[in-house]
Amino acid sequence: MRFEPTDEQRQIVEHLAGLGIPQPDMCALVLDARGKPVCERTLRNHFARELAQGEVRANSRVAQSLLKKATGGDTIAAIFWLKCRARWKETAQAVELTGAGGGPLRYHDMTDAELEAIVSKGRARRTGRSRG
Repeated sequence: MRFEPTDEQRQIVEHLAGLGIPQPDMCALVLDARGKPVCERTLRNHFARELAQGEVRANSRVAQSLLKKATGGDTIAAIFWLKCRARWKETAQAVELTGAGGGPLRYHDMTDAELEAIVSKGRARRTGRSRG
């Protein structure tokens, strides 16, 4: 018996594809004429367009929503959009610690308190809050 998808099944598959539901799980909701779930091969053969369009339509709705937020003043949305779409990136900020006279830092002979004081001073300089 040849499988003939209904319009309702097509809508369900497109919706599930947009949600990112795995195809094996979709099969449980698409039943053949005998009331049995279709196999993945049948799903792909009869619902190829819905599987492809569901994902694209959902992504375009989310992108539209994100763009609206980003252009409406939502800073987090704007940063996310620019990192993804405009390839913006953050550069790591490094703090180089040196010992006396610019030489190597001799941390083996330091106490935990002395090391913490050096690290704290470096953090303060990095954030612009110099402590002397």
